Amino acid sequence: MHSFYPFWFNIFLYIWIGLAAVIFIVLVVLKIEVPYGRYTRTGWGAFISNRAGWVLMEIPSLLIFAGFFLGGNKVHDPVTWFFFAVWVFHYTNRSLIYPFRTRTISKKMPLSVMFMAIFFNLINASANGYYLGYIHPVYPGYWWKDIRFIFGVLAYLVGMTMNWWADGKLIRLRQNNVNEYAVPYGGVFRYVSCPNYLGEIMEWGGFALMAWNLAALAFFMWTLANLIPRALNHHAWYHRTFPSYPKERKAIIPFIL
Repeated sequence: MHSFYPFWFNIFLYIWIGLAAVIFIVLVVLKIEVPYGRYTRTGWGAFISNRAGWVLMEIPSLLIFAGFFLGGNKVHDPVTWFFFAVWVFHYTNRSLIYPFRTRTISKKMPLSVMFMAIFFNLINASANGYYLGYIHPVYPGYWWKDIRFIFGVLAYLVGMTMNWWADGKLIRLRQNNVNEYAVPYGGVFRYVSCPNYLGEIMEWGGFALMAWNLAALAFFMWTLANLIPRALNHHAWYHRTFPSYPKERKAIIPFIL
């Protein structure tokens, strides 16, 4: 599959993956807490409503990806239509459903954080949409039975289920305490502090596996670079805030990290 990549697109993606590795190291080593959610603080410029900011920063992933995919010159086979459905399904929830499930009416997000997220989403959505719309080879008919596709779909489904379940658990936990945090218990929360992030990592790891291309891999690497440091920050915050927080619970990978 890699022989079909235009040279400069390929180079760009390798640079983009390298940048993800640098960002990951900086966030972990310096323990930087990106200022939104529980870490919101002044000094990062003007603010926007958390809900509006979330919609504005996530919806480019839906629209830009769909625009490149549908506007491309490639004839789409059933496999690429499946990838399109997987992506659109996730980002329809993430940009248009999830923000209105949360109880964050009184919360604010720095505009600077929103614009950084928009930039990140524009690059990754454009890369994946462009690849599937303009570059990809035709996936063979037997791809549905390929072990990479099968395990990728399984990882995506398990991750999506975990992500949705954990989001729902956290939303219900704050149902009567909109401006207060509490310790979640039960299910995957027995093992990790952030099963919502673990689920999203599994989703995009599964997508990279089933799609088996460099653009999908780059997006997966950026997902790791963003979510693992944030999970480590959450884990440390829980321990600082709640003295009785379960000692055996890991941050994001059960029994390991």
